[in-house]
Amino acid sequence: MSLEARLRPLVAIGRRVERAQPGMTMAERRERSARQAHYGAWLVMRPGPRPASVDDIMVPVEGGRIRVRLYRPAGPGPHPLYVFVHGGGWCVGTLDERDPRCRAVSAGANCVVASVDYRMAPECQFPVAADDCYAAVRHLVDEAATLGIDPALVAVGGESAGGNLAAVVCLMARDRGGPTICHQWLDVPATDATLSQSGYRDVPDGYLLDAATIGEFLASYLADPAQATDPYCSPLLAASHANLPPAWVMTAEYDHLRGDGEAYVTALRGDGVEATHVRLAGHIHPSFAFTRLLASARAYECDAIAALRRAFDACG
Repeated sequence: MSLEARLRPLVAIGRRVERAQPGMTMAERRERSARQAHYGAWLVMRPGPRPASVDDIMVPVEGGRIRVRLYRPAGPGPHPLYVFVHGGGWCVGTLDERDPRCRAVSAGANCVVASVDYRMAPECQFPVAADDCYAAVRHLVDEAATLGIDPALVAVGGESAGGNLAAVVCLMARDRGGPTICHQWLDVPATDATLSQSGYRDVPDGYLLDAATIGEFLASYLADPAQATDPYCSPLLAASHANLPPAWVMTAEYDHLRGDGEAYVTALRGDGVEATHVRLAGHIHPSFAFTRLLASARAYECDAIAALRRAFDACG
């Protein structure tokens, strides 16, 4: 399928911006991302319904504390918990960028959404981000009674590098004795840091996530390139995917990471895990989030939230 018509000017603008700002350092990328978060997310994403409350809490992790933002739905608890991990190549991104998505999920799935402000590279390299996210899940479950959360109804999810971290959290929970996770929602996830999947060969550059950018992110995230084969960096490479949570995985047609998601679905199914794969035809890596601009993105968001709610219902 050809690129969605309304994406074409956005892709053209994105290409011009990248050409005008070559060689940005990761710190500069992060600063730009933070600036854009104040207005960019609301320009492209539908504002979600107002939650009953939005609060930041501090969660202890090895070497310090991280911020977790809680979105609570109306009505009495305890509520299911969805732990959300933002993307950004393990190096950039903010909680504010995905505030509209978190609001929509909290209302649509009638759950508490916990958005994790994990520590990023290059200051904090692998496996810090993954350990932070796992520590956040454990803390939220341990404090479930205080936080109004049902510890038996926990799901995780994320986008791109956040999808990678969400998948790794599921592996860690399985390997380290919990907590039990009932659903994993992975949008355009990076699952193979060795860059061996088909999307890197079959999808050309020029769709707002070029191969060089992916390489820059990985070089910042990994202290040693050999770490790319560690399953907690590349969840596709785990020796077994048995006993992982059922998965909802989305890939985009014009995305270097599309093969990562496809291969992960195949690996999960091969080890007996239920996995749903949704391919968004005509889409690029971030365009599923353009819910204000694209009817197809709005429809996808509704479908994914409905799947999360069904998962909670099935486990309740």
